[in-house]
Amino acid sequence: MDDLEKAILISFDESGAVDSALKAQAVGYCQQIKETPSICSICIERLCFSKLVQVQFWCLQCLHEVLRIRYSSMGPEEKSFIRKSVFSLACYESIDDKNLVRVLDGPAFIKNKLAQVMVTLICFEYPMIWPSVFVDFLSNLSKGIVVIDMFCRVLNALDEEVISLDYPRSQEEVAVAGQIKDAMRQQCISQVVRAWYDILLMYRNSDPDLCCSVLDSMRRYVSWIDIGLIANDAFVGLLFELMLVSGFPDQLRGAAAGCIHAVAAKRMDPKAKLTLLQSLQIRKVFGLVAEDNDSELVSSVSSLLTGYSTEVLECSKRLNSEDGKAVSTELLNEVLPSVFYVMQNCEIDETFSIVQFLSGYVGTLKSLAPLTETQSLHVGQILDVIRSQIRYDPAYRNNLDMLDKTGKEEEDRMTEFRKDLFVLLRSVGRVAPDATQLFIRNSLASAVASNGDVNVEEIEAALSLLYAFGESLSDETMKTGNGLLGELIPMLLSTKFPCHNNRLVALIYLETVTRYMKFFQENTQYIPLVLSAFLDERGIHHPNSNVSRRASYLFMRIVKLLKAKLVPYIETILQSLQDTVAQFTTIYAVTKGLSGCEDGSHIFEAIGLLIGMEDVPLEKQSEYLTALLTPLCQQVEDLLLNAKAQNPEESPAKITNIQQIIMAINALSKGFSERLVTASRPAIGLMFKQTLDVLLRILIIYPKIEPLRCKVTSFIHRMVDILGSSVFPYLPKALEQLLAESEPKELAGFLLLLNQLICKFNTGVQDILEEVYPAIASRVFNILPRDAFPTGPGSNTEEIRELQELQRTFYTYLHVIATHDLSSVFLSSKSRAYLDPMMQLILHASCNHKDILVRKACVQIFIRLIKDWCASPYGEEKVPGFRSFVMEAFATNCCLYSVLDKSFEFRDANTLVLFGEIVLVQKVMFEKFGNDFLVHFVSKSLQSAHCPQDLAEQYCQKVQQGSDIKALKSFYQSLIENLRRQQNGSLVFR
Repeated sequence: MDDLEKAILISFDESGAVDSALKAQAVGYCQQIKETPSICSICIERLCFSKLVQVQFWCLQCLHEVLRIRYSSMGPEEKSFIRKSVFSLACYESIDDKNLVRVLDGPAFIKNKLAQVMVTLICFEYPMIWPSVFVDFLSNLSKGIVVIDMFCRVLNALDEEVISLDYPRSQEEVAVAGQIKDAMRQQCISQVVRAWYDILLMYRNSDPDLCCSVLDSMRRYVSWIDIGLIANDAFVGLLFELMLVSGFPDQLRGAAAGCIHAVAAKRMDPKAKLTLLQSLQIRKVFGLVAEDNDSELVSSVSSLLTGYSTEVLECSKRLNSEDGKAVSTELLNEVLPSVFYVMQNCEIDETFSIVQFLSGYVGTLKSLAPLTETQSLHVGQILDVIRSQIRYDPAYRNNLDMLDKTGKEEEDRMTEFRKDLFVLLRSVGRVAPDATQLFIRNSLASAVASNGDVNVEEIEAALSLLYAFGESLSDETMKTGNGLLGELIPMLLSTKFPCHNNRLVALIYLETVTRYMKFFQENTQYIPLVLSAFLDERGIHHPNSNVSRRASYLFMRIVKLLKAKLVPYIETILQSLQDTVAQFTTIYAVTKGLSGCEDGSHIFEAIGLLIGMEDVPLEKQSEYLTALLTPLCQQVEDLLLNAKAQNPEESPAKITNIQQIIMAINALSKGFSERLVTASRPAIGLMFKQTLDVLLRILIIYPKIEPLRCKVTSFIHRMVDILGSSVFPYLPKALEQLLAESEPKELAGFLLLLNQLICKFNTGVQDILEEVYPAIASRVFNILPRDAFPTGPGSNTEEIRELQELQRTFYTYLHVIATHDLSSVFLSSKSRAYLDPMMQLILHASCNHKDILVRKACVQIFIRLIKDWCASPYGEEKVPGFRSFVMEAFATNCCLYSVLDKSFEFRDANTLVLFGEIVLVQKVMFEKFGNDFLVHFVSKSLQSAHCPQDLAEQYCQKVQQGSDIKALKSFYQSLIENLRRQQNGSLVFR
């Protein structure tokens, strides 16, 4: 073994036994050899003498690379040597008399690599330099199996590397492929096909693996060769024989089916195609699908039947003649029963293709009315197929009920899998609504009558069909219960399935009842049945917590929809929910794995919606609310008792419990309107104020527990909504506590609360704002960085994201203050100290912020401040220095330099809106500052940008022209674009 062979073996070693430095040295040595001019000779010599497969592979890999990279620079002699040597290897010949090793005796991966080298040569040399390659190869096939196998590998590699459009190809590659195909069609493809036929005939009984290789090659080539070479009595007859004779192995029979499929899929004129499909006599294979439901053969035949059916359907769509349509219909009628059988009885990978085909078939029925008897029969079979396919596998029943990892994966898979089937169901529902309703009714009736424990999956499927069907119904149909709906829905409501304890059955049952809720709006006689379904063990009292919590959420949605119609049942509902209400606030750990929308507090929102209606008498309303709020508040007080003596970390269950109670009260309050609690029934408002009083104590006892602070803040939001201005007395204490210990994330939430107050009460909150603004400004200016946030690796941390969110919220807060006549807040004696940093912050953001919407908000703040603080062109300055700051800093930097920057993209819609605000502020500055603004802007700003005098004069005229802001905007954009075109290098924008 010489040094090269040793180096190759070391470089291929994956055992870990070789020292890494030695391995690196070996790789380097191999690379060095690869770069020598005589590398091709070295590789071919090694291929003749070395029996080591690693060496053979390295040499073939090296040849492949060198040909691809250096072929054009090789001399004619070297090319000829490589061509002859590689071809000899592929044809099992000796390169010279001393040749001891034959590569074709090696493993499959060596032969595949040799085929790849052959294909690289074919790409460069066929047909111009080496026109006889295929004919020469064909003459060597008589040497037997080993050369025939190699020929198939070369054909397959040619398809994969060059011809097949399943992979993305460059224009150059497409041109090479076209050239090769044209030459093969003209020169040798008929001989290749003849060879395929002869090989199959000769070896079908003795070497099925070789025949499979031939059929695989043939399947690939059918799409672009003359179809007459294959689609003839002799060849098609042979393919059907290979498929139909049960003595042949399934792999061989399946490969023959793949070739027939390729023939059926051949792109042709629809009329000729239909004739071809008719000639295939596909009925011969129908019996094969029943042989062994999950065999490889059945999968191949299923694929053939689906492909064939799809092609017939396409012909039917493209042909306008009556004869053509009649033949298509006849062929479809013939093949469809087998397609249905495959879907219902076989384990196959073709389900998606079959569903796509059936969707296309149903689409063609839309224009036909009425359906023929056969078509109606097909519709019924399609519905049967849908039902059989959406059924869960009973093997997963326990996993799905407990929803462990396996169950979750199966549920996710089925959810995705069912999507196309439910689309198909809706299509069938539109084509044959009566038949679909009858089918669903029979499915449900069968489920109702069945043994629930045995047929859990059948019941779940029947309910899922009813649920999915509802998506295709109009509101009007739903309300009136036309057709069989009037029978279906009462049947659903009055049924308690034996398997109702199963999670999937219980969930789809509740979802289906909710889906048809509009029916109950019109048919109120069924409301007691609806309530029973949600309040008994089928819903909120279901033993599975997943189901009971989902039931709570759906029940809340039902209450929202039916509301006033539920007043007579309030007592019954509250009695049924008594234990649930009590249980919710005494659970000491939140159940994991439930999404936010399925939180247990939905029960309280439903109760709030019920008892918060004005239809409920005041006495009853007070009684109900007292019965709920008093124990909840009492629990909070009990939990807060002696809390200061405890370490919060030691009582997570207590904190969780308080959180849940706040969420419950918050949800409960959603049913009450501001008008009711402040105007018509102030006694109810008083009860909520007392509750607020209790909950605000949480901030004092637990000042640093973020989840509790968030929940209390959320509750204050609700109280602002329903108590209106009567909440004011509670705000100073609440805001003081919330601001005291707030981190950036909490501070952002605090600002949102203030924004709500400002938007609701406008100047009514001026005193409160003047009190809190200095503290907020102090915190924000200390927390936020002076310059831009860091970018690049490591900058996307949770801390940075929270600061960015705080900054955005602070800009919104300043904007809300300015646009609600509250700008005087910035000028109070305590706030004056923060005026300059605030102006610098919004100036910087109006010019530089990455978020265009933030920049727009900051320009709008300037517009409002200019209007508020600058009375007239020559009046007394309300804010000393503000006028000059606006003209010198803001006008120059924001109105000119920031828009001159090429990052200011006029083609962006949001940027154009910002530009409109920048133009508007110039108009406002002229109105408030008069000619002082124009003189400064033209002589200082525009002059610094080297603006031509005539354009500066036009600018002055446009600004002075009345209220035509659109004309000014158009002119100013053209002015900016004109200045940009000068490509002025002396001015650094920003």
